[in-house]
This record gives sequence, structure tokens and C-alpha cells, in this order.
Amino acid sequence: MTGNKNDDAGGARQAGFIKRIWKRVWSPSGTFALGTLLSVGFVVGIMFWGGFNWALEATNTEKFCISCHEMKDNVYKEYKETVHYTNRTGVRATCPDCHVPKEWGHKIIRKIMASKELYHKLLGTIDTPEKFKKNRLWMATNEWKRMKETDSRECRNCHNFGSMDLEKQESRSADKHDPHVWEVLDGKTPTKTCIDCHRGIAHKLPKGAEEAAQKLFKSLEKKTKAKPAS
Repeated sequence: MTGNKNDDAGGARQAGFIKRIWKRVWSPSGTFALGTLLSVGFVVGIMFWGGFNWALEATNTEKFCISCHEMKDNVYKEYKETVHYTNRTGVRATCPDCHVPKEWGHKIIRKIMASKELYHKLLGTIDTPEKFKKNRLWMATNEWKRMKETDSRECRNCHNFGSMDLEKQESRSADKHDPHVWEVLDGKTPTKTCIDCHRGIAHKLPKGAEEAAQKLFKSLEKKTKAKPAS
């Protein structure tokens, strides 16, 4: 009998404790109930996250990329004349396909880095054809550097070596695309990547491009060689 009374008392205490917690969460305490604050915070969090992702995607479209005349009146015109814009398969690679990472983490980092473009927009760094031409080599070099350091990551979203049939390519292309003939420096990074050979595939090359590219790539490869083997 004593055991049953103790069990009943323990059950009552546990039920009472749960009721007190529930009341504390949902009953007014001070100005607002804790449960109300949690609910509001949850809804606000969803709205913030949804708004953030909406803004992220809105700024990740070709329409947004060419909303400023600096891009629309210069590189966009060149791009429309290339195979990335019109081809026999009907597959189009747009501005963000080549210049914005697909992975969320890399995309956020790229967006943060691209925020400096707003600064140059305010300064009017390339707001005329003359200014654009003057700074073009500098801008191209920065993009080549990014692509070289990421092993042309955005190119590989569409052009995967595992999907290539080298026998259907010209012998010269097949030799270049065969990863087995590449020298590997640190166990995983090849000395060559897409941008080494395919500069100017979507945009015209500025004057002095080849010299600047070779100088850049050699300096980056020296840094890679200096890294300890993984």
C-alpha cells in the first residue's frame, strides 16, 4: 500500500511539474509569454531566411547582371555572339553559371567579395567605354586568378571530365582533356585547369592578355609547388 501511495505521489509531482512548465511557457510573464516570444521569433526567423534567400537568388540572375550598363553595353554584347549563348544543343550558360558558385557556402563568399563592385559603381570606375577598356585587363586578371585557384569550379558544373568521350574529340583536344597526362603537384591539384586554355571563350581578350595570364599562372603555380604535399 505504501508503495502505491509513493508512486501516486511521485506521479502527481511529475504531472504538476509539467503543468507548471507549460503554464510558464504560455502564460503571461512580465509583458509577453515565453511561448509567444518563441513563436514570434520562429515566424520572424522563417521570414528573414526566406527574404535572404529571395534576395540571394534575385541577384543571381542574368537579368540582374546586365541591369547596369557597364555589363550590358560591353561584355554582354560579346557573350551573345559566342557558343555559350547560342548553340546547336540549345543549352545556354548565363552570367551566374560561369561567375557565381553553385554551392551555398562558396556562393555567399563570392557575393561578399563582389560587394566591392558597388564601390566601383559609385566611383564610376568603368562607367564609360574608355574607362572599361582601360581597366579590362585588370578585371580579367582578377577573374582568371579566381578560376585558377578554384580549379575552374564553375566550368565543371557543365564540363565534367567523367562525361567526356575523348574519342569523339579532335586528337589535340583529347590530349589536353585527358587528366592522366597532367602533372599533379600536391596529390590532387593539376598544373592546368580550364581557364589556362579557354580564356576568351565568352569575352574578348584585352590587349596584353596572354602576357598577363602567363605571368599570373606561373606565380600561382609556384605558390602551389611551395605548399607541402597533402
